[in-house]
Amino acid sequence: MTDTLSLIILLLGAAVVVVALFRTLGLPPIMGYLLVGAVFGPHALGWVPDTEQTRHLAEFGVVFLMFSIGLEFSLARLFSMKRIVFGLGLAQVMVTLLATMLLVRLAGLSWLAGIAFGGALAMSSTAILSKLLTERGELDATHGREVIGVLLFQDIAVVPLLVLIPALSQPVEAMASALLVAGLKAAALLVLVLFIGQRALSGWFYLVARRKSGELFMLNVLLITLGLAWLTDLAGLSLALGAFLAGMLIGETQYRYQVEEDIKPFRDVLLGLFFVSIGMRLDVPQLLAQWVQVASILIALLVIKLSIVGGFSRLLGSAPGTALRSGLWLCAGGEFGFVILARSSDVHLLSAGELQPVLAAMLLSLMLAPLIVHFSDRIVFRFVASEWMLRSMQLTQLAAQSLASNKHAILCGYGRTGQHLARFLEAEGVSFMALDLDPERVREASAAAEAVAYGDAARKETLLAAGLARASVVVVTFSDIDAALRVIHRVRELRPDVAIVSRAREQDDIEKLYAAGAAEVVPEALESSVMLATHALALSGIPMHRVIKRLREMREQHYALLRGFFHGGTDVGAHLADADQPRLLAVTLTPGAWAIGQQVGALDLAKVDAGVTAIRRRTQRALRLTPELELIEGDVVVLLGTAAAIVAGEDMLLRGRQKKAKAST
Repeated sequence: MTDTLSLIILLLGAAVVVVALFRTLGLPPIMGYLLVGAVFGPHALGWVPDTEQTRHLAEFGVVFLMFSIGLEFSLARLFSMKRIVFGLGLAQVMVTLLATMLLVRLAGLSWLAGIAFGGALAMSSTAILSKLLTERGELDATHGREVIGVLLFQDIAVVPLLVLIPALSQPVEAMASALLVAGLKAAALLVLVLFIGQRALSGWFYLVARRKSGELFMLNVLLITLGLAWLTDLAGLSLALGAFLAGMLIGETQYRYQVEEDIKPFRDVLLGLFFVSIGMRLDVPQLLAQWVQVASILIALLVIKLSIVGGFSRLLGSAPGTALRSGLWLCAGGEFGFVILARSSDVHLLSAGELQPVLAAMLLSLMLAPLIVHFSDRIVFRFVASEWMLRSMQLTQLAAQSLASNKHAILCGYGRTGQHLARFLEAEGVSFMALDLDPERVREASAAAEAVAYGDAARKETLLAAGLARASVVVVTFSDIDAALRVIHRVRELRPDVAIVSRAREQDDIEKLYAAGAAEVVPEALESSVMLATHALALSGIPMHRVIKRLREMREQHYALLRGFFHGGTDVGAHLADADQPRLLAVTLTPGAWAIGQQVGALDLAKVDAGVTAIRRRTQRALRLTPELELIEGDVVVLLGTAAAIVAGEDMLLRGRQKKAKAST
């Protein structure tokens, strides 16, 4: 017991330090876990022995991983993507498996080893690639949908492979009957669970949820997951199959999202220990002696999968650039490959000598995956001549659409939020240009004569074609923080004086967006709570003018840049002429401007009834507005006042020095 506890503490301590370092460097945490196993394992320092205890502990990581896959499994999603999943996905896995079997046989190994290696090498990293697609805002791009569809089929293919591998380890004369029995058991269990277990489980979860106990709910989830895994193990099948079925069952109930959140900590920790156990299998001295073999396997893996995915994508009608992008995204190995290799080794289908170079090549490919994705666009433009023409046509069409626009708004994202915003802008006669990466949405909106074009708002050429130089405001309508930060950074780089309004899903994202250069951030949580409060007050009998006043005060406390507009609200300023309404103006201090070198407190803009609400500086993201702040060349001063006041304020900031010189003469 003491030895086991010491082992767990050592692994957890090392994993915490290494994973924290890898996250700081922007590298996948999976690489940290593999490094911990390789360093502390029996082939290096030898502090952690490769025993049955560590393998059993790591196997629970696979159980919870398969449970998560079952939880996200959706027949409706499969049907909507059937062409990609069962077309490109099936072709990629089967052809990669067959090509690997052929190469393995040529290398003198058995066809059984070929199946194990083929199944492992056919996998790509769902965790890394889905994260990269989200961060780059390419989930809805054509190649993004192909990548997700193939990953979905790979996740499904893992289940039969994990059932098949133990049967393949049987003697040749018993293999056929073992495969038949395993298939019949899996089919019977699947029918039993899906047609009988689904109804029973839904009712059981309802009874548990009625007790309103988080502890009881969590215990029930663990019971269902581990119980079904135990049953499939008793039936001679894998633990992973039972966990997958448990996830499928719960995924069809209304408790799916709560279960997903509850199970995530267990899954991540135990999966980390699984990857540590994979790292322990690496024999670094042996791999150094076989570096030529490792490099050959790595190159063959990348080239073969790139050719297979790209070729079949092209056969299914994709453009050359899309086919090459999909191939580059999917050519590396994945975490499920390690699961299949570990299972094959445990049932003695693969020897340690056969396993080592393939394991190392997969590990290196996983490390290269983010790098390949990063350079994928450059590679496509280098080798696909039509991609330049296509991109040029898109930018030309975008520039033609925005050419007549001046002082317009650029909407980054044209989902529901972007479309609602567009309606408001149209009602006020404000022109806009929307950018979106969903080709179907762009096609439908364009057919309805909407000002929307396909384009990535984080790209310099796209923003310039959308008329950024003439725009009055840029609005980031999507809530993904990483994508929003990239857009804001690019806009600030191209035009530091333009106002940026961004949407934020989480409270923690607000400061990041402000620091990046957003003029205003609209948090979803605040807006929903404000509207709930105003409706509740109105329905409680509070007079409407008091409700509107309270709404205005609540928003003024948060949206500093919009205070002027709220002071001219419905109940106060409706009688004011348009010229008397408070408004904002961003003034850039060009070379020779009088305000350069002056402190904010010494500007004395009150003489012209104007005020300063913010100062933006390219070299400093988060700039506090204080009376002692000294202005420098290139600063953007945001003025607040009436139309006449801000014009006078701009004149004072830019030409005040000359006026004083004339007055003294």
